Amino acid sequence: MIAEKMRPLVQNNSAIRAMFEEGKRLAAIYGAENVYDFSLGNPNVPAPETVKKAILDVLEEEESTFIHGYMSNAGYEDVRETIAASLNQRFGTSFHLENIIMTVGAASGLNIILKTLLNPEDEVLTFAPYFLEYGNYVRNYDGRLVVVPANTVDFQPDLTAFRDLIGPRTKAAIINSPNNPTGAIYSEETLTRLGKILEEKSREIGHPIVLLSDEPYRELAYDGAVVPYVTKYYKDTVVCYSYSKSLSLPGERIGYVAIPDELTDAKEVTAAAVIANRVLGSVNAPSLFQRVIKRCIHEKVNVEAYDKNRHLLYDSLTSYGFSCVKPEGAFYLFLKSPMEDEKEFCALCKKHNVLVVPGSSFACAGYVRISYCVSYEQILRSLPAFKKIAEECGL
Repeated sequence: MIAEKMRPLVQNNSAIRAMFEEGKRLAAIYGAENVYDFSLGNPNVPAPETVKKAILDVLEEEESTFIHGYMSNAGYEDVRETIAASLNQRFGTSFHLENIIMTVGAASGLNIILKTLLNPEDEVLTFAPYFLEYGNYVRNYDGRLVVVPANTVDFQPDLTAFRDLIGPRTKAAIINSPNNPTGAIYSEETLTRLGKILEEKSREIGHPIVLLSDEPYRELAYDGAVVPYVTKYYKDTVVCYSYSKSLSLPGERIGYVAIPDELTDAKEVTAAAVIANRVLGSVNAPSLFQRVIKRCIHEKVNVEAYDKNRHLLYDSLTSYGFSCVKPEGAFYLFLKSPMEDEKEFCALCKKHNVLVVPGSSFACAGYVRISYCVSYEQILRSLPAFKKIAEECGL
């Protein structure tokens, strides 16, 4: 009955979601306080109180038929203008409202742009480790994902391998910084080199390669780290942004796509992307939360809480003998598995009611992802279990 394209998706259902469901099962058996679920990137830090106030203010102050009605498929003009002005103030860009399309989160934004750009058999490059849904998104439009092997020294992109993998069918590349699952922030030097490679290879193959910057974690950076704004380093860049993490609103599905005027055929791409937003079924981004974002454009989530979790988990695990590149952003540790098969290590962790995600779910075997967007107390409770796991691994 189901479509053939869906069969592999059903068979390879997300290991992250599967682990999350396993966490609920174990919690019912052992009690939630005795299960240490680090599987899902579901923010534990609450949304700013101003978000709740904005929701109530919108409902009280704005006309009901306006709030809950249709608008331009690209979103409310005043909301898009507010976002453009904020980006210009923060990053020295020159966006205007026509450069912004409101979307149902960053994932929807990526799908909209991929539908806009891809012909069958076109190739999209990305760097391992990566959010595995990228492959599904690309295949939605009959494209092919080409994966650049991981640089496990510091998890900056391997640009030499990237250059070698670009071919005549390369249409786009996806980057994600701060990165899920490593927490790496792609440096200014990396982005400068990346932009030069894309310019050179675009000339060589005779068409522009569009760089898609997936940015749900942009605001989560630590120790004074700066997340460079990618459009400054390569003109054919599209930014896909989400407020899921920056305002702790993952269930509300609100974000935007920014398409700069400098992009090749920018007006045609923007017009097509707006139509893609409609024909993919979104029609428009959620109306109420567009209005909320306008009122909360300068709000930030409590990054200090994540940073406190980061220090506790990283310092504790490395003191037990585990190996990990310290994350600069997002809210994940990408831990090197002390066992050759990281899935065996995940199984060992599960015996101690610790749930982590295998690195093969991110195309980087030999590692596991630990999501620390949980309560500080959960991390504290989990440490004796992690210590026992380390001892069983001979660390």
